[in-house]
This record gives sequence, structure tokens and C-alpha cells, in this order.
Amino acid sequence: MPTLFIDADACPVTREAITVARERGWQVVVVANSTQNLERYASRRGVEAIQVSGGRDAADFAVVERLAPGDVVVTQDIGLAAMALGRGAGALSPRGRIFHLATIDAELAVRHAEAKLRRQGGRHGGPSKFTDEDREHFIEQLERLLRT
Repeated sequence: MPTLFIDADACPVTREAITVARERGWQVVVVANSTQNLERYASRRGVEAIQVSGGRDAADFAVVERLAPGDVVVTQDIGLAAMALGRGAGALSPRGRIFHLATIDAELAVRHAEAKLRRQGGRHGGPSKFTDEDREHFIEQLERLLRT
């Protein structure tokens, strides 16, 4: 059975992702560090909650080691998206952007350049406010990914 993995650290669409996946008969694994309260998700049928240590990228590695081709990952982390794509899984951002193998290297390069700029004192505006339209777009794209 295919699995939807949710990188739940700071994920604004965890509930929506669980609902869509369960409606389609997918298993759900919610992964987060120890600062998150996963009990609210673990009690739902068909949802496994994995709490990881607070170490850097611990949630990412917990997801990657469990991935199988055809699974889907919800994440804001381009690095995790790249690892998922490399394992034959799909990847989707909480704003509904589907990550593609053909463009992920360029996205990683942009992420690296932006991090370098910030380390040198450059400013980065950060993401815009998460909107209801973002949530709706996410649901539409997730439904699309889970159909294929």
C-alpha cells in the first residue's frame, strides 16, 4: 500500500494531508521532532506517528529510510524533496508545489546561493503569509499526486 509521509515540523497542512490520503486508502506516516505533539495524529486510524530527536535533519532521515517508489512526501525542505525524488517517490510542498526530478538540482543550487547570501549578511524576505488559497492549491495538487 502506498504511503504519504508528512514532514510535520512547521507543516500548516498536516490535517488536510491526512484527510486526503485516508480518503484514498493511503497509509500515512507523520514525522516530527520531539517539540511537536504528535498524539493528536497518532490516534487516527491508518496514521503512524514517528517522533525523532531534535537533531538537524533527523525527521528527513527518518522519512528517507522508510520511502518506497510511488510514495509521496509533503515537505517544505528542498533537500528532503530531492532525496525523495531520488528514491522514486513524489514530493509536494505545503503550498502545493510539486517537485520534479528535472528541476530539483536547480532548486538546490538556488537554496545554496540564498544560504550563502544570508551567511554573508544579505537579507532574505522569507516566505509570504500562508493563505487559504495556498491550502486549497495544496489539496488539489495532493489529490492529483495520489491519483497517479
